[in-house]
Amino acid sequence: MHRTSGILLHPTSLPGPYGIGDLGPSAYRFVDFLVQSGQGLWQMLPLGPTGYRDSPYQCTSAFAGNPLLISPDLLIEAGWLGADDFDVPEFPADRVDFGAVGAWKWELLQRAMAGFEARASEQDRRDYRHFCETHRDWLDDYAIYQALKIHHDLRPWTDWEADYRHRNPAALKQWAERHGADLEFQRFIQFVFFRQWADLRAYARARGVHLIGDMPIFVAHDSSEVWTHPEWFELDEGGHPTVIAGVPPDYFSSTGQRWGNPLYRWSALADDGYGFWIQRLRRVLELVDLVRIDHFRGFAGYWEIPAAEETAMNGRWIPGPGMDLFGALHAGLGQDLPLIAEDLGVITEDVEALRDRLELPGMAVLQFGFEDLADGCGRSSFLPHNHRRQLAVYTGTHDNNTLLGWWADRDEQTRHYVRVYLNSDGHEVNWDFIRSALASVANLALFPMQDVLGLGADACMNRPGTAEGNWMWRYREEMLGAPMTVRLRELCQLYGRWPHPTD
Repeated sequence: MHRTSGILLHPTSLPGPYGIGDLGPSAYRFVDFLVQSGQGLWQMLPLGPTGYRDSPYQCTSAFAGNPLLISPDLLIEAGWLGADDFDVPEFPADRVDFGAVGAWKWELLQRAMAGFEARASEQDRRDYRHFCETHRDWLDDYAIYQALKIHHDLRPWTDWEADYRHRNPAALKQWAERHGADLEFQRFIQFVFFRQWADLRAYARARGVHLIGDMPIFVAHDSSEVWTHPEWFELDEGGHPTVIAGVPPDYFSSTGQRWGNPLYRWSALADDGYGFWIQRLRRVLELVDLVRIDHFRGFAGYWEIPAAEETAMNGRWIPGPGMDLFGALHAGLGQDLPLIAEDLGVITEDVEALRDRLELPGMAVLQFGFEDLADGCGRSSFLPHNHRRQLAVYTGTHDNNTLLGWWADRDEQTRHYVRVYLNSDGHEVNWDFIRSALASVANLALFPMQDVLGLGADACMNRPGTAEGNWMWRYREEMLGAPMTVRLRELCQLYGRWPHPTD
């Protein structure tokens, strides 16, 4: 990856009339904005169907796409919906009401499937059959899992009848035969998502924009994979986790973060040649060009929390799979791994050694560089004068406050240091940080869309340690303008990022 920069924006945050950003016209306009602004990267959060609290880091499948991202406009363009087939409620323009959007889009997708069955071309039908065949390694399990989940009023699989909870083959076969249409609907939804995504990716690639995906290290307990392969996870006889994932007290929380994901039985995955991980990364790389591995430090060592604990404070460090896993990934995929290591949090020498042995770029978050001045100014590895080329520098991530929100909360000592370090009066601190990231020697520079737009704390994507009000933010189309586009492009040209000044 050559020296370039880009914007962090989850597709749900795109503007549009349907209550949530999707893969339709606004996504294509955003790609155009990136090109016009001199940006070569679009980074997003995990793309799977969200479960608990609508978090993209708690998906019901490690492989499926999020149905809420399907574009109604593209369904109309495909001929499977008519513009007069549905009414659009008055959804909020600047946030996602997941409950209302989900109910509305579910009915819309059912109409689209009826339209597909009635009017799809023979090529469309061949494409659908081909999709179902080439994705059979995960699609059939996901389809019956999701159909059963709906049948059980969205309760987790541990609350289903024993035959379904324990995957009794005869019971599942009988249920699938009775509810074949429900399974077909789930397959159709995934076909539509993957087709729309492939078209968007091709559009971006043709214009020189690379997509960066995000792959959580852990999977959600209430997911197709844990239901299908409980032997891969630390579960009791009832299917409930005995130990769970999280991190000890950190910058975001004084009691740590208790994520609740079940921990892997790494020995069982190793016995299978890490087939699940090879399959998982292969499928993600069919969607994006580069993958940010969330919680990379967990591969060197992870924080094990007893499931009965209410916080993450009382846990212990357990060695992770390390090079054993990544050696299998290299061999299984037959290529260098295009990854960014999210190496934030409690980072020890073994984490750095694993990252460097794999020659992966780590992450530096500029906000963190100004957080702890107790040991003296200028020592943080997050500050630009300590950066290296093999690095992705961020002004902030989806878990950070926006830059303006962060600035408003800082004490005068920190503000003074920021002003001196950035040679700034603090009037446009978001642009000062963006300029600093672009000027860094780090090959990759990224910034959340909220920082480009200069928005305050109310535009945060996620507030770690809180359960409500996250993942909802959206921008409005009118927020983008020519001055912002020109400013970004000129800064990229000034600091030799894509496109290069000679292009």
